[in-house]
Amino acid sequence: MGIEGNWGSRISRRRFLTGAAAVGCGIVGAGALGRPGFARAPGTVRERPRITHGVQSGDVTARRGIVWARADRPSRMVVEVSLDESFARSWYVPGPVATGATDYTARGQLTQLLPDQEVFYRVHFQDLDDPGVSGEPVAGYFRAAPAPGRDVDFVWSGDTAGQGWGINPELGGMRIYETMRSVRPDFFIHSGDTIYADDPIEASVELPGGGTWRNVVTEEKSKVAETLAEFRGNHKYNLLDENVLAFNASVPILAQWDDHETTNNWYPGELLDDPAYTVKDADLLAARGRQAFHEFMPLRGQSPEEGRIHRVVNYGPSLDVFFLDMRAHRGPNTTNDQPAPGPETAILGPRQVEWLQRALLDSKATWKVIASDMPIGLIVADDEIDEKTTFEAVAQGNGPVRGREFEISDVLSFIRRYAVRNVVWLTADVHYTAAHYYDPNKARFGDFDPFWEFVSGPLNSGTFGPNDLDDTFGPQVRYQKAPRDPDQLPDTGLPPSPGTQFFGHVTIAGDTGVMTVRLKDSSGATLYSVDLDPAR
Repeated sequence: MGIEGNWGSRISRRRFLTGAAAVGCGIVGAGALGRPGFARAPGTVRERPRITHGVQSGDVTARRGIVWARADRPSRMVVEVSLDESFARSWYVPGPVATGATDYTARGQLTQLLPDQEVFYRVHFQDLDDPGVSGEPVAGYFRAAPAPGRDVDFVWSGDTAGQGWGINPELGGMRIYETMRSVRPDFFIHSGDTIYADDPIEASVELPGGGTWRNVVTEEKSKVAETLAEFRGNHKYNLLDENVLAFNASVPILAQWDDHETTNNWYPGELLDDPAYTVKDADLLAARGRQAFHEFMPLRGQSPEEGRIHRVVNYGPSLDVFFLDMRAHRGPNTTNDQPAPGPETAILGPRQVEWLQRALLDSKATWKVIASDMPIGLIVADDEIDEKTTFEAVAQGNGPVRGREFEISDVLSFIRRYAVRNVVWLTADVHYTAAHYYDPNKARFGDFDPFWEFVSGPLNSGTFGPNDLDDTFGPQVRYQKAPRDPDQLPDTGLPPSPGTQFFGHVTIAGDTGVMTVRLKDSSGATLYSVDLDPAR
């Protein structure tokens, strides 16, 4: 097992992750690759590099996985790897140098894994001038994608620290992350809005009906993000939460972005009309937001295209996950009612559509999950221009295929034409939870096979909805939970109090291939469940 590039759990794993920080800590005088050794003589001790925001893993497959950490200074990442929690037999692997160019974050690939292999790791950083000086390690765990026969179990959701609802210590912080960790998933799909760069966090928020919500605050989160340092600070803010840190150390993250990693509802070429911003160029903000996203998320750099977010993660014989980017390649937010496709109607862009179709056709997995950062059948409005509504997502209202729906109809028709079986769409974005069944017999456009779209979120943001459905692709609501009186909601939505935050939980049975999808709230209660039988 090695490292390439720049690079929860069961009871035993939980014991390991809570105790490892105190076991085998890096000691001044460690060997060339950080192996613990003896302390140096007085007068020669150097200050040791420190991990600032925990560890993460991500984009795990049967053969490789990403490990991530951030240091407090220029230093070299070193990973101690073991295949058992005792670390009785382990080895040290040198990683990349963390520099100011990436805000001292470092990530890389552990390679040459075996399917279903449990990987226990401890990360520390090593002084660049004196490799014998290393900091205390932080422990993490992940499991490689399975061989045939094992169940696959994962969770998904989106929308963290939005609408001014941040880390509230009085409520135990972002408790939904601990709830998700307690179901012991193989991995987590973060469906976008991993941060809210456009939503400052204030020390206190008055609650509807009385009372006060109290936030942890930081300088970078006190205003909208415009500088690269402020975008980075938004990611660091979420990593102040103990629930998030514990979750990241034991559950691999498969992340995508949406709009709030930059600013609300942005599109390429947009010039902002918002007095909160001195930087008006959305493309410049997006470049800074994209850089911070790639620095702080454990993504595998797999494409010659700089900073590409759309990708496929192969998770064993039963599952491939296709991550879309509905943000970076879209046309402007317009009335979205164009009668023919063109540059303005893009939501994925021609190259991403072609990639998705080819990747779906090449997939040998039983289930093909399309992780979409926005729903395809819910109407999400953006603004009013000349008394006409502009739209943020795919749908714009009932009727035949128009605007951005052309690209989605092409994808759906392709899936039917080439008999790509067992495609399920997972998304977040709209800040409530729902199960939608798309029925071609009830659609204005019927050239597709029936499929499911499941919506879940938010993780720690305001709760809104429900949104209106667009009948173009025939979505039918099988379940939804949202505020009872959406017209009376404040701009901040309902606060992230118990019962108003949601995530999805998916299990694919190793023996039968049946996919069970559960929609859950922040307490872990199952609100809705459905079993999907695979087509053979």
